[in-house]
Amino acid sequence: MQLRAGIITQARMTSTRLPGKILLEVGNKPLLKYHIDRLRKSELPIFIATTTNDFDNSVITFSRYEKIPFCRGSEHHVLSRYYECAKENELDIIVRVTSDCPLIDGLLIKQAVSRYMAEGEYNVYMSNCLQRTFPRGFDFEIFSFSMLEEAYHNARSEAEVEHVTPYLYQNKSGEIKIKHVLNESDKSNIRITVDTQDDFLLIKKLIEEYHADDLGYKGIIDLFNLYPELKAINAHINQKKI
Repeated sequence: MQLRAGIITQARMTSTRLPGKILLEVGNKPLLKYHIDRLRKSELPIFIATTTNDFDNSVITFSRYEKIPFCRGSEHHVLSRYYECAKENELDIIVRVTSDCPLIDGLLIKQAVSRYMAEGEYNVYMSNCLQRTFPRGFDFEIFSFSMLEEAYHNARSEAEVEHVTPYLYQNKSGEIKIKHVLNESDKSNIRITVDTQDDFLLIKKLIEEYHADDLGYKGIIDLFNLYPELKAINAHINQKKI
């Protein structure tokens, strides 16, 4: 039986530190468009999981214009949003990403999904962010629908329902196999996700001056090796804790 894999990206306009960040524009193009275009390189179907909040009507407008299927659900119970989206679209394998990563690498995801499929098991959680060696901003997690369904029915804590996967990678069932996707060297001190104004300024510079949107993850990492001043733009930003 051919398994159906798909990418679900969570997107909302009500970010606490930089509201509306996913539709901020660089080069007359919203960051969400860069995100989607780069995910398309994975050749996997893409779904946007947004909320029923009226503030996210603009995400729906974007989704319809880009012909990206969307699901609307709870703003804070993001786990239920993922579950309903995966169920509605009959996904067997889910790739979870977040829309605040405009330079995510779809080809890297494609390779990881192929590796996941080769495992041939339904109880594998695979990611490149649990044991972090990639820059923050290339993050993805891969898991089966059966695992997502178990989390949906059994997760209880606020962190588990808001952040989707803690129930899985903490192996609450005792049956989950953890697999890591690792970079050749540790580049976890590079930050190319967008959560603050300084994060946005870095992405803007990377795209407008260095055409990073045309580069794969290795090419983007090379930019930071060649121009170490780039890292300083947002090095002071602390990631929000789960």
